[in-house]
Amino acid sequence: MGVQIRSVRVLACVLALITVAPIQPAKAQQYPSRPIKIIVPLAAGGVADIVARTVANALTQASKQPVVVENKPGGGGLLGAQSVANAQPDGYTLLMGFHGVIAVLPLLKSEFRHIDKELRPIIHIATIPNVLVVRPALQVRSVNELVAFAKANPGRLNYGSQGVGSAGHLSGEQIKQLAGIDMTHVPYRGAAPAVQDLIAGQIDLMFDTVALELPFIKDGTVRALAVTAPERLAILPELPTMSEEGYPGFRSSAWFGLFAPAGTPKPVMDWLNVTTRAAIETSEMRATLVAMGAQFPLGPTDQFEAFIADEKYRWEAVIKKARITLE
Repeated sequence: MGVQIRSVRVLACVLALITVAPIQPAKAQQYPSRPIKIIVPLAAGGVADIVARTVANALTQASKQPVVVENKPGGGGLLGAQSVANAQPDGYTLLMGFHGVIAVLPLLKSEFRHIDKELRPIIHIATIPNVLVVRPALQVRSVNELVAFAKANPGRLNYGSQGVGSAGHLSGEQIKQLAGIDMTHVPYRGAAPAVQDLIAGQIDLMFDTVALELPFIKDGTVRALAVTAPERLAILPELPTMSEEGYPGFRSSAWFGLFAPAGTPKPVMDWLNVTTRAAIETSEMRATLVAMGAQFPLGPTDQFEAFIADEKYRWEAVIKKARITLE
């Protein structure tokens, strides 16, 4: 009798598993069933905002659900990123993460150190390389000439950046370390005032995104020396890479990707990865981003995770050597 009871219980468990198992994929297939929100942790109008709205428009068409963008600036991206990290892990609140908030801030702010455990990468959407630009009155026309001038005049050159810990700041420190030169860092509140002072001759050089510098390069108000991408850019084919100029492996860029709160179901993450990739590849806005120098990795999640890990590894070495802090 005991054997029969145990057999009945086992059979009941098996039937329960068979009954429940098909439900999980069905739930995943129902996603999304309501509007999705993409938080941009920066002010409206910047490159991150443009990328987010491109993704939102593409996902809206693909999912037939409204995908809205909400700008939540503050704390260098911390405010917006933390709001997504604290959201329900259901795929309806996402983050348009970028290099600073994901790869650099965790190295500079102790309260942000574990953000990689609170936010999970979905897809690496776009990368916009930086370009090294100088004021036209500075009589250098290549990276090697710039380095030679800096060595002959230690401490005389200054370089502007978008702020302490920004990509422009870290790029400047990287070239200082690799070339063995001495330059003074001048941080600004964003790229716009730094560019204005570069044009006015108040600072000598800066690293900035191709997207923002392209108009000034074209009209000659700044002089471009090299791009920080692994290969030359189609929109600036005459410009060599930093590697070509003698600094192999020199890379810095503004990059953007989609993130979700930790614990978001894998089927939802997979759907977002595949759908975003397909949507961006066919988006009308893609051409606009390409004209800004954008490149589109659009790979699987594990590829994005490896990229982020490499970014943290490289910048941590630069930060430690330069003793950069925000505390």
